[in-house]
Amino acid sequence: MQNRAKVFLVGAGPGDPGLITLRGIQCLAQADVVLYDYLVNEAILEHASADAELVCSGQHGRSRVWTQHEINDRMVQLATQGKCVVRLKGGDPAVFAHATEELETLASHGIPFEVVPGITAALAAGSYAGIPITHREHASAVALVTGHEDAGKEGSNLNYQAFASFPGTLVLYMGVTTAPVWSKALMEAGKPASTPAAIIRRCSLPEQLLIRCTLGEIIDVLRSRQVRPPAIIVIGEVATLSDSFSWFDKRPLFGRRVLVTRPRHQSAKLAAMLSELGAMVRIQPAIEITPPDDWQPVDSALAKMNTFDWIVFSSANGVRSFCDRLWERGLDMRVLRDCKIAGIGPATTEELERYHLRANLQPDEFRAEVLAESLSTAASGKHFLLVRASRGREVLAEQLTQAGGSVEQVVVYNSTDVTQPDEDAQQMLNAGEVDWITVTSSAIANSLVEMFGDSLRHARLASISPITTGTLREAGFEVAAEATEYTMAGVVDAILAAGNA
Repeated sequence: MQNRAKVFLVGAGPGDPGLITLRGIQCLAQADVVLYDYLVNEAILEHASADAELVCSGQHGRSRVWTQHEINDRMVQLATQGKCVVRLKGGDPAVFAHATEELETLASHGIPFEVVPGITAALAAGSYAGIPITHREHASAVALVTGHEDAGKEGSNLNYQAFASFPGTLVLYMGVTTAPVWSKALMEAGKPASTPAAIIRRCSLPEQLLIRCTLGEIIDVLRSRQVRPPAIIVIGEVATLSDSFSWFDKRPLFGRRVLVTRPRHQSAKLAAMLSELGAMVRIQPAIEITPPDDWQPVDSALAKMNTFDWIVFSSANGVRSFCDRLWERGLDMRVLRDCKIAGIGPATTEELERYHLRANLQPDEFRAEVLAESLSTAASGKHFLLVRASRGREVLAEQLTQAGGSVEQVVVYNSTDVTQPDEDAQQMLNAGEVDWITVTSSAIANSLVEMFGDSLRHARLASISPITTGTLREAGFEVAAEATEYTMAGVVDAILAAGNA
């Protein structure tokens, strides 16, 4: 087998996981090991292979941060074992990211490498904070300056006299804790204390913080606002332009923290919609979806599909589990040729379409009662197969039976409660740091009540439907928003409407 030994130094960008380059994603997909810095957004790691080993080089406040020597040694060790390694670094590898030390180490050991650029925070600030670091009138040059020089170096290489007279924009990296040193040096060198400045923390992320001030105010602002790294500081006339050019922090849910409680594999769509509107999304599943305890009833139904007039799906999970099982049994969609198909709502019918199936019926209102009414008009003498979860309401079966139909139900997936929340989610909720919790089914509502109890009162609840709202009310919790269209988009619209009320 060909030796895969190679190290890719990949820039992960300033924070937003969508800002990694296509080449960076390609490198992650082929990596055996991803060695990443704590500033890297962990959502980017989803591009790595499921078999890849993910190694964090430490995180401030949680685990010891590795020294640069330890990182260099680990890269060499992995590469000499024949591994393909991605060294994933925040921002751009070549901008204040120790790329030189790492490349020197790799080159001295004869290890092949490739450097993949990333978007550095100074450039991202122009797009995400409304501060173009160049400007025809105000800044025809840019200087990227470190606020944290090598502690082992004698003296400083920074020429503050030159910076004070620099005809453009200064961007300070890693300058939060050393601000008293460099800001004083700039002013002593002649830079006016009134020079406009902007502090940008966690650039491109939903919790981005932008503070406008002057050079002379920086120390007091950092102290009074308790600003912690990571942050960059832009100094120059361009810092005054953010009012006109800022868009990122003007999105309707900017800065709002939302807990999405759907099963993890189903959270992406809702999380993406909320993130697009500026929300900080935390995934905390309230239920888990797993295969049924016994496939035999499903297999028996599959063997006699020609006896059913209708097959009725009440969830996208049901569609997926049923169709996948059909394929696993060596069958294909031709076994459904004698059946009409009903789906409870757009998410269910969209999932059917993924399997090249079209629903004959989808009610205008996405509730089991309405679906049952739509089917009941011609239910007499018909044979129905209801594809369902291990728990749920019996409305469909009861109403179809009352209408003269013959009903058979099969459980195609188990829905079980998550009993233990993530520690971070629990702490955020207890501290009142969660603005909204999405509740997209009665099962999720019940699980959340059991999981969080009265802590749920620290956030606003957004319900997908009157039935889900009723479940919450029975448990003693009121909702702050209820969807009028019982979909994920409807939940988002309800949150927006409640925020604007």
